[in-house]
Amino acid sequence: MQRRRIKHSLTLEEELAEESKRLREQANRLPMGHEREALLKRASLADTASHLSEWLTSSGLQPPKT
Repeated sequence: MQRRRIKHSLTLEEELAEESKRLREQANRLPMGHEREALLKRASLADTASHLSEWLTSSGLQPPKT
């Protein structure tokens, strides 16, 4: 059984940023309400995930010293 290989044209951080932007634009077209708030929350979570990913892959992050 062969693994499927997917070539990513964007980094994870870029994909998350685009998803966040798309969700915010979609939310801005909706009237105030539960669905809009849910989309804004998902956009915020995508932003947070992007920042965490950047932080975890940064060169300044050092492993714990024993």
